[in-house]
Amino acid sequence: MSGPVTSLVTGAAGFVGSHLCERLLREGHRVIGLDVFADYYPRTMKEANLAGLREVPGFRLVEGDLTRMDLAPVVGEAEYIFHQAGQPGVRPSWGKDFDVYLDCNIRATQRLLETARRVGRVQRLVYASSSSVYGETRDLPLREDSPTRPYSPYGVTKLAAEHLCSLYHANYGLPTVSLRYFTVYGPRQRPDMGFHKFIRAALADHPIVVYGDGEQTRDFTFVTDAADANCLALAPGAVGQVFNIGGGSRVSVNQVLATLENILGRAIRREHQPAQAGDVSHTWADTRRAKDTLGFAPKVTLREGLAREVGWLEDAIRC
Repeated sequence: MSGPVTSLVTGAAGFVGSHLCERLLREGHRVIGLDVFADYYPRTMKEANLAGLREVPGFRLVEGDLTRMDLAPVVGEAEYIFHQAGQPGVRPSWGKDFDVYLDCNIRATQRLLETARRVGRVQRLVYASSSSVYGETRDLPLREDSPTRPYSPYGVTKLAAEHLCSLYHANYGLPTVSLRYFTVYGPRQRPDMGFHKFIRAALADHPIVVYGDGEQTRDFTFVTDAADANCLALAPGAVGQVFNIGGGSRVSVNQVLATLENILGRAIRREHQPAQAGDVSHTWADTRRAKDTLGFAPKVTLREGLAREVGWLEDAIRC
């Protein structure tokens, strides 16, 4: 790299976005962080995610809405765009709230792609997709060419945005890459996500709600490994492709709780409730394409990652 480049990170105040900003700054990038501070969870948590970033000279925060603001000024500054913004959550994506998912996941992505096409300076646009695009399947591990049959409205919108990235690459040569994240966890995880809720309940000695029998499995990915994957997606051979990003830790919810009990040194009470609409039974990422093309290899084991998230939440509760 001949000199500092500028990267635009959408959703910069969020879970993955804030970690990615820190990683890019360590790599010598100037970083423009864009966030709308949506009310999906408290702004105070997002501000805490940004606390360290605000002290770094190479970081600049822009507060704005991807669906409404003039994107040309910030897109025009950026060589690289990392599109982490979006409306998260499988379970809330049904019913009247679907309009929010249409706006934040599809329309926002289309506006960003269209602006990047017109401005013409962008060398790479990396889109944060999701394993939710695959839906309910027993054909495991999931490959990038596995059928995509989303099982929730959320998954539909993530797949639609992914298709938009592919279309802008095919029709206009926009250098897009899509990363299908598999269940990212770690410090700063959103309060609606499983591990965050499990750990917070366990620390308070409250029962943990388990949907179904707890034998559903996920391929859990530590947040710094997801951030690493974004940086690796700048590799020349990545353009126009889709990559699974998994942590290599496919375990059941019951196994996760057993690991948490080991970390905390005490038993965890469970409260079982019916399985939720849109929740798939199993995910498991085949990451050979990411390994071969990007050099991606997850570094953080599930036990180590869970211990880090426990430490972060203990500190947050004390504060």
